[in-house]
Amino acid sequence: MSRANKVVLAYSGGVDTSVCIPYLKHEWGVKEVITLAVDLGQGDELQSIQQKALKCGADESLVIDAKEEFVTQYAYRAIKANALYENRYPLSTALARPLIAKLLVETAAKYGADAVAHGCTGKGNDQVRFDLAITTLNPSLKILAPAREWRMSREETIAYGEKYGIEFPVKKSSPYSIDCNLLGRSIEAGPLENPMTEPPEEIYLLTKSIQDAPNEPQYVEITFEKGIPVALDGQTLPPVELISRLNEIAGNHGVGRIDMIENRVVGIKSREIYETPALLVLIKAHEDLESLTLTSDVTHYKRAQVDLTYSRLVYEGMWYSPLKEALDVFIDKTQERVSGVVRVKFHKGNAIIVGRQSDNSLYTPSLATYSEDDEFNHKAAEGFIYIWGLASRIWASKTRSS
Repeated sequence: MSRANKVVLAYSGGVDTSVCIPYLKHEWGVKEVITLAVDLGQGDELQSIQQKALKCGADESLVIDAKEEFVTQYAYRAIKANALYENRYPLSTALARPLIAKLLVETAAKYGADAVAHGCTGKGNDQVRFDLAITTLNPSLKILAPAREWRMSREETIAYGEKYGIEFPVKKSSPYSIDCNLLGRSIEAGPLENPMTEPPEEIYLLTKSIQDAPNEPQYVEITFEKGIPVALDGQTLPPVELISRLNEIAGNHGVGRIDMIENRVVGIKSREIYETPALLVLIKAHEDLESLTLTSDVTHYKRAQVDLTYSRLVYEGMWYSPLKEALDVFIDKTQERVSGVVRVKFHKGNAIIVGRQSDNSLYTPSLATYSEDDEFNHKAAEGFIYIWGLASRIWASKTRSS
């Protein structure tokens, strides 16, 4: 019995999604398979992806350029939220999934498909992100995940594809699993599964090693408007170009490498390597500008409650959830005055904030200074401390007397 008549398959051009095409048709009785590749800045791998899908048996092969939407509607929201999963990972891969899911749902509606499909396994985070996003956007669509059910090893998967005429130029695949887009690269598997194994230099493409990075530092000024980066060194740049240029600058100085043990949605721990030069720097600079322009109570609440929750929601596939959408409204309100310039010093693997300025700055030199220009009322501090510590003194007097 056919599981679906017409399917839109999220297509990357890799082994799993290529084998999904004949598998859907021959094992699950799907009559028509339309592949959808989304250009998020992956680079050369998209050059021949349409022809590859058709050779694998797709009835139609589509490519959608979504790089600008990826930056403006997904990356910029994460920057405004200072989104770092477990305070380290800037969600470069996780941010791509809700956008791909949205385009899958839209394409299914356009072509009259009754199902969408992806090549995720049952162990990773992406299956959760895709399934939750698709279900939220269109609960009536069927979701097919062949790789979650077929139980084939890598070698068996390749052999299955060859049976249907799919050619795999490299029989012995790289031991690493790599995902890349404009915001960065994620690398896992192979020797990296041993947490004590140092990542080999060969896995990095966006960042130089500290040894090969320039000996002289480079300074870059990043301009933000309402929490969104708009210019580098005073030059206003389109969103995609700004990210690309900052990737080059930061990566050239060895900035943006992350090696971490993270907690996956399904409950297991995973060793992940990331290269996210621009995104990491932009979040760091944005957070610093917030410290200059937001009141202390807003800053503390946003960082301790909102930013951490936002990061977890994105990582766990809850991009379209009511809570995440409500947090977006709160965050947008906080960003109304987060405009200004942050100066960053790049040197040997470090991106150091060395200056910041804003017309909305709450930093008052006459109150902060210790010079003769000091206007702070020092005498008032005595009464403040008396009131501030009153509850503690009452507690201390009662506990010590007893």
